[in-house]
Amino acid sequence: MCDLAIRCHGLRKQYRTRNGTVDAVNGLDLEVRQGECFGLLGPNGAGKTTTVEILEGLLRATSGEVEVLGMRWGENDDELRQRIGISLQETRFPEKLSVCEILTLFRSFYREGKDPTAVMESVGLTEKARAWAGKLSGGQTQRLAVACALVGNPDLVFLDEPTTGLDPQSRRQLWGIIRDLGSQGKTTLLTTHYMDEAERLCDRVAVVDHGRVIALGSPIELIATLGAHHVVEFAVEDGRHPAPERLSVLPAVCEVRNEAKGVALTVNEPHLTIPALLQLLEMENLTLVRLTTRQASLEDVFVHLTGRHLDEEQTAPA
Repeated sequence: MCDLAIRCHGLRKQYRTRNGTVDAVNGLDLEVRQGECFGLLGPNGAGKTTTVEILEGLLRATSGEVEVLGMRWGENDDELRQRIGISLQETRFPEKLSVCEILTLFRSFYREGKDPTAVMESVGLTEKARAWAGKLSGGQTQRLAVACALVGNPDLVFLDEPTTGLDPQSRRQLWGIIRDLGSQGKTTLLTTHYMDEAERLCDRVAVVDHGRVIALGSPIELIATLGAHHVVEFAVEDGRHPAPERLSVLPAVCEVRNEAKGVALTVNEPHLTIPALLQLLEMENLTLVRLTTRQASLEDVFVHLTGRHLDEEQTAPA
């Protein structure tokens, strides 16, 4: 039995434009192990959506090798469709079908699957069983989309932004469902704009930019690449922050990053950095209006690698 649920080697997808060709995916290599929750992160235009659509069989690659559950699209399509589940970022259902009717319909597409009633309960939609899809809220529609991905009892589940629009309680409920998939030996490929979600759920993550994987590992391993475990964030009155070269020489500072609402310092020993920072602000007659410290996170890794926050990309064109 293959130990890999997904294997890509030299994956490339080109689109023709008036000015020539554009590489949406440019020689991407990727391996996802069976039974793990794997996160695919990257800014819009980085190639992650194109990659996922190729893995789902929705797009054909220009070149490269792609294996899903040890099989290939174009050779084992029917078997692959029986063994994967997909929740798209945006799903539209027939407005005058009920939640139960939609799940029953999706269950009928599979030779084997789960009881629609049990799936409704697992995603918190039991009370909406008879409600028309057109009457559901955005969060409820998102949960129905995830339910449709699970009703076939797939070995591999693709979840594209599954918790977008969910309230905190529903979001955590869905986290529990994703964790249960791993305990059942299922594999999950997750894309998300919530870095805390990737950090909590994913066994490993890959950061994709310009059509290639630029970082790969567990959240803990990637955070360790920063060379520091703490972040000191501060802001001063009128936004007249000290020059980066003044901040970079403070004790235990590894990186200085300008943020929209202040400055972030990645540091090894905040108890050494903070007194020196306060002294510098006093010397430059700057008034401190905010100072916080926290553990370094996957968000900091993403910003370090790409120069931007992932949530800044949500309103950007795909």
